[in-house]
Amino acid sequence: MRNHRREFILKAGIIATTTAFAPNTLFCGSRPQKEKLGIALVGLGYYSADLLAPALLLTQHCELKGIVTGSPEKIPVWKTKYGIADKNIYNYQNFDEIANNVDIDVVYVVLPPSMHAEYSIRAAKAGKHVWCEKPMAPSVSECEAMIKACNDNKVKLSIGYRCQHDPNIQAYMNVVKEQKFGKVRMVTSAAGYFDGRTTHWKQKKAMGGGVMGDMGVYAIQGARLATGEEPISVLAQTSTTRPEIYHEVEETAMFQLEFPSGARAACHTSYGMQMNYLKVTYEKGSLQMEPHSSYGGNNGSMSDGTIINIPLENQQARQMDDDALALKNGEPMMVPGEEGLRDIRVVEAIYKSAAQNCQVKI
Repeated sequence: MRNHRREFILKAGIIATTTAFAPNTLFCGSRPQKEKLGIALVGLGYYSADLLAPALLLTQHCELKGIVTGSPEKIPVWKTKYGIADKNIYNYQNFDEIANNVDIDVVYVVLPPSMHAEYSIRAAKAGKHVWCEKPMAPSVSECEAMIKACNDNKVKLSIGYRCQHDPNIQAYMNVVKEQKFGKVRMVTSAAGYFDGRTTHWKQKKAMGGGVMGDMGVYAIQGARLATGEEPISVLAQTSTTRPEIYHEVEETAMFQLEFPSGARAACHTSYGMQMNYLKVTYEKGSLQMEPHSSYGGNNGSMSDGTIINIPLENQQARQMDDDALALKNGEPMMVPGEEGLRDIRVVEAIYKSAAQNCQVKI
């Protein structure tokens, strides 16, 4: 009788252990797999209100479940429009309590760049996966701290480079991967618009302003993605036509990048003029994208007559669904923190080159 009882206890223990660790129940510790991951937006400015939140109504693998804001007057509007529960609403003082909220799986940091590191690190320490808008942070050291915090807390970090999720951008990335026209020889990449504001964070150094971190990373991305390489040196100049507005940070930047293969890139970014294009010259052909980093869609053509114009309903929805699906499946993020760090290394070198008026190695 004792042997039978002992055998039953052993079997019951094995069954309980197997059930507790069954693969289909594992996600974020021991919580069951969710159909849609819960997203909390940190910062309710234009990008969250006009682009990310509407896009989350279109996503299949994630949904808006929480908000973090320092503006109490915005809360009723968001509650009504998106059905957000009171328990999922936070401010910047009680933000760390989000650690105890099982509704929230991902914290999406949509704040001025100077605040990206702090809230990404706090989110990681709270055990939440982190999506962070670009630029990743104003400095290389902050980017490295963000990556370390996420690694230490065993959560994933992704940077909001929506363009890399766009199949039209992926099409020109594949040209160099497949060596369709041979090696890249020259790239021209530009991203800018006329910004008429005067007191936005983009004009304030302490908040991470300046065109390089904002629009400049699109120009850098164009060159990096088109060549498939990391630049090894840069020669840069910065300027402004409105010193009464851009006296703390640059309005315009021009820079030349050198790549290990010998390819060169001439890049231009500005808050003083509209431009959005990418031109690539290869050994045996060429490619042109205009626009190449637009919210509304990107398209182009190749010298062999190939047209790049793949329909995409919403870039932000595609980006967030791609990232959510990667989290659900335990796969690498398409645009991890290391990708944001690569751009900020280049941005720091551009500032150094402009300040010293000489070529700088990266």
